[in-house]
Amino acid sequence: MLASRINAKHISLGSLVADERLSLGFDRKRETLIADLDRLSERVKEIIEESTGDVIVEGHYAADVVDPKDVYIVFVLRKDPEELNGVLRSRNYGEDKVRENLAAEILDICLYEAVKRCGVEKVCEVDLSRRNIEEAVEEILQVLEGKKKRRVGIVDWLGKLESEGKLDEYLKDI
Repeated sequence: MLASRINAKHISLGSLVADERLSLGFDRKRETLIADLDRLSERVKEIIEESTGDVIVEGHYAADVVDPKDVYIVFVLRKDPEELNGVLRSRNYGEDKVRENLAAEILDICLYEAVKRCGVEKVCEVDLSRRNIEEAVEEILQVLEGKKKRRVGIVDWLGKLESEGKLDEYLKDI
């Protein structure tokens, strides 16, 4: 939706890995392809170089495959773990994949990786909890247009779950 609104090319890393066979194999435990990050990085670089306009690279390992010099801004999309749990289960993800994704969200893994790789000045968090895609796109557009500031550190799932007495339930298997 964002790509169509700003007339940008959209690269879904998960689809690119599957469609162009850029994987090292299949992880049976997580029921997912294992991306070949080196080959994927090269392919993304080719696509960016061939593009005449903006490119949106979407996927949780985008920071690992896009050269930081090619990055204007990284949007890290966040979701309340309780809500995310329902989304992942509705997609029929396996138990290991659900636990791993929830732990990553609670522990800010994608945010940490994006800041480490690209610098805090290029990162903006967007909390999608209890919001639809249209609302999220509007917020992102406001940031891109300079009408809203880039923000990092807007959620604290660890603190939220701890204060509700639910943290152990989410992190028990880590």
